[in-house]
Amino acid sequence: MCICICVYNVTPFSPIARRLLHPHPSIFPLLLIKRFAFSAFAFANFSLKSINLHRIVFLYVWILFAGNNKKKKMGLRFGKVAAAVLIFATLNLFQIHGEIPTTLDEPFDPVTVPLDKSFRGNAIDLPDSDPRVKRSVLGFHPEQISVSLSSTFDSVWISWITGEFQIGENVKPLNPKTVASVVHYGKLRFPMTHKANGESLVYSQLYPFEGLQNYTSGIIHHVRLTGLEPSTLYYYRCGDPSIQAMSDIYYFKTMPISSPKSYPSRIAVIGDLGLTFNSSSTIEHLRRNKPDLILLVGDVCYANLYLTNGTGSDCYSCSFSDTPIHETFQPRWDYWGRFMQPLVSKVPIMMVQGNHELEEQAENKTFVSYSSRFAFPSKESGSSSKFYYSFNAGGIHFIVLGGYVAYNRSDDQYKWLEKDLANVDREVTPWLVATWHPPWYTTYQAHYRESECMKVAMEDLLYQYRVDIVFNGHVHAYERSNRVYNYNIDPCGPIYISIGDGGNREKMAISHADDPDSCPEPSTTPDAIMGGFCAFNFTAGPASGQFCWDQQPDYSAYRESSFGHGILEVKNETHALWTWHRNQDMYNRIGDQIYVVRQPERCPVQSEVSF
Repeated sequence: MCICICVYNVTPFSPIARRLLHPHPSIFPLLLIKRFAFSAFAFANFSLKSINLHRIVFLYVWILFAGNNKKKKMGLRFGKVAAAVLIFATLNLFQIHGEIPTTLDEPFDPVTVPLDKSFRGNAIDLPDSDPRVKRSVLGFHPEQISVSLSSTFDSVWISWITGEFQIGENVKPLNPKTVASVVHYGKLRFPMTHKANGESLVYSQLYPFEGLQNYTSGIIHHVRLTGLEPSTLYYYRCGDPSIQAMSDIYYFKTMPISSPKSYPSRIAVIGDLGLTFNSSSTIEHLRRNKPDLILLVGDVCYANLYLTNGTGSDCYSCSFSDTPIHETFQPRWDYWGRFMQPLVSKVPIMMVQGNHELEEQAENKTFVSYSSRFAFPSKESGSSSKFYYSFNAGGIHFIVLGGYVAYNRSDDQYKWLEKDLANVDREVTPWLVATWHPPWYTTYQAHYRESECMKVAMEDLLYQYRVDIVFNGHVHAYERSNRVYNYNIDPCGPIYISIGDGGNREKMAISHADDPDSCPEPSTTPDAIMGGFCAFNFTAGPASGQFCWDQQPDYSAYRESSFGHGILEVKNETHALWTWHRNQDMYNRIGDQIYVVRQPERCPVQSEVSF
């Protein structure tokens, strides 16, 4: 008891506390406790500043007492250790949960974290000499290998590229029929008892202007594996066995079965990633969180910040205003695929259409590279387009929308969305998460109210079916809203999270539309790709009669200009933990965190309501 009183109020880094955390050498089991304690804090993203030392002392005294009785068998001593660990962890879990806010506490007062001017990051693209982006295979051996999900747990897509791309004024595409698309897979490394065949293609990026270099890709392969079991580890090799061009052995884990009781452990969310040294930091942080699934909410490699000769700029229109067409340097796609392979060959990644993937070329073709390089569960989810689709991940139904394809009520995307939402069984997949690239609720000056026409067309439908969370990118900063609908705080509206802070080479968004003299001219806000003008002055609330608020809007709960990524952990059918991590922090630090709580009784689906 005396010891407990003496150390109750000391800090975790005081000499007394350090002494307590370094036991007498004769007490070996406590070394395991120390290791467990610090690992648990890191795993839970729990700061050491919040350690309850009276619990550590309680644990220490108990083990010390057990250790002094040399007549007790080691098994009994370790039994006490295990019990102590369990009690210690349980107590801290209660404490951790109690400190994290929930959406039941909304609305939160708006918070703006000032820009950390000491953090500059390194928004410089990785050069083609970087080993992580260089081609490391020969001939037609597979590279740029990735896994993506189908619409249900029992199927995934494996994608890869064989052969070398070509770039120049005169390029001759490879023949995709010359290399087979085969995947061997199974639950064991050997033998792999299953085999699947797929399809292959080659795409070209062509410019009908003298002096511009054309591009043709390697052979892109997509193979769908079916009949898989849920929550199961599978090993696979891909390539063409007939020419002895097979990959190394990789693995992936399938999603849990769709049920209100089963969820992926962690889902990573990133946006506007690019291929910079900042991007590298983002991916390294993300990898340490060991996600089961990655959602990239648009803007992949920023190949359109380059001329076809490889000259790049942070601002294309500023540096290359006289080019006859918006050029791209397509090899940046190949660099990105190689850089990401160590991660996405094992962890499924789902892609969202972004504005930087537009990439106009001859014959007014657009989004060709994006549509060709990745596999999408469009057909499986009843969609006729690679720009919008849906899929399940355990008890979560994800809806991916296209911000740069027609979305009005008479258009195919809207009709598909309406049908998909109507088919969602919330008894099976309680959570409904939607994502697209341009945000509807951003308070930054960059892209402010840019996608208002999409919001006008689709917001009512998402609200009617009680979408829980929306993820967006586009704005190069982080922002989380309160639950909101039609610019009003609404307990049944979604939470909107903008996470376009992956680290690309364009400038970070810093200015807010509510900053003095920062409200954009309304005529400059419509989206350049989709056009239309739908953003008018507010007609009610504190900003009535104005185009912008004169303070941080009440629907904006938290905003910060920084690079990072997010992790979504759905715990059960009503609670999900959202955590945002900043790149400049240590890996176990948290930038923003909240429990998202569903209230289906308070906010039932309004399937029969017509807007």
